[in-house]
Amino acid sequence: MAATLDDTAVTAGRALPMHDQRHRARRRLGAVLIVALIAVSVLGLAVGPLAIMPADYPAVARALLVRAGLLDPAAIAVAADQAWADQARADQIKAAVLLDIRLPRLILGIMVGGVLGLSGAVLQGLFRNPLADPALIGISAGAALAAVATIVLGHALLPDLPAWAASALVPAAAFAGAISATMLVWRLAGGAASGGGEGVGGEGGGHDMSLLLLAGVAITAIASAGVGLFAFIGDDQQLRELTFWSMGGLGGARWGLLWAPLLAISVAAWLLLPLARGLDAHALGDQDAYHLGVDGKRLRRRAVIGAALGVGAAVAVSGTIGFVGLVVPHLVRLIAGPGHRGVLPLSMLAGAVLLVGADLPARLIVAPAELPIGIVTALIGGPYFIHLLRARIRGGG
Repeated sequence: MAATLDDTAVTAGRALPMHDQRHRARRRLGAVLIVALIAVSVLGLAVGPLAIMPADYPAVARALLVRAGLLDPAAIAVAADQAWADQARADQIKAAVLLDIRLPRLILGIMVGGVLGLSGAVLQGLFRNPLADPALIGISAGAALAAVATIVLGHALLPDLPAWAASALVPAAAFAGAISATMLVWRLAGGAASGGGEGVGGEGGGHDMSLLLLAGVAITAIASAGVGLFAFIGDDQQLRELTFWSMGGLGGARWGLLWAPLLAISVAAWLLLPLARGLDAHALGDQDAYHLGVDGKRLRRRAVIGAALGVGAAVAVSGTIGFVGLVVPHLVRLIAGPGHRGVLPLSMLAGAVLLVGADLPARLIVAPAELPIGIVTALIGGPYFIHLLRARIRGGG
């Protein structure tokens, strides 16, 4: 008995420092990510075909105040000559670029990257599958298919919609496509696994990773075929919009387009962030989670609706951007540990950093043109995905 008590004391003594170490790691990672987000945000606002350097900040700030009606232009007129007038116009152009183009683009990148990282972390915890993310299991493809169908057919089927309803039609269709694809993948994988034991959403709480990924591949293939069909019947303007959806980008960011996805992503974050305790219990299996007071069905329903809402809104305004939800949660878990209390908010923050950072080379490599941001994230996520597969093969699973 004495030996048992001593072993328990030693184990507890080791567990507490480990918990403290992970807590400190989460705090350090959070601080690093906040600093990184500030840095890439400042760079995102400053760099581009029209550079806004630190020396320009006072003049741009004055131009913004003039534009907002908070400062009289006469108050800053140091000389009524042509040189001053030309400089004032240049400052106004820089202020317009900053306020009307780069700032909404930055906000959109933070929102989309954050919700993709958060949704990926939730789905990986929900499916107990480190390879699950909104793109790999078909959510993004389903949202894109619905959005593309609305782009091509929406005006013909609903020609008399008021402007406010027409602007909300594509995001609403993307949401419906995202949640439909999620439920279909879940049903296919769970139904296939039910005959051989424990399925994705089965009572035993287990899953077969290959079935989940195969169901996602099937749904993605069907959605891709649908996108190809609509590309075939679309006109030139619609084909340009379809290209945007297929590769993703933040170039469509405008103040008037931000409010609906901001609301949807805020609701998604409200649904998903409180799931940390439930996901930790869910990792033990449905029976153990039930004994810990976690309703498995309610957890899955809330997670699916939140992820579908967030990803649907993200795809609606930025197109299909893959691998953010795969890479980010893995990197966070490697540093901060597996507890979802840290993984969920840190994945949201890291996703924002990754997407805003990826937008910089997307804007600069082929300037003044713009490289689709989905290409940049694929170049980051593809090699990392291969690394994960190789690691699982070496580990025997």
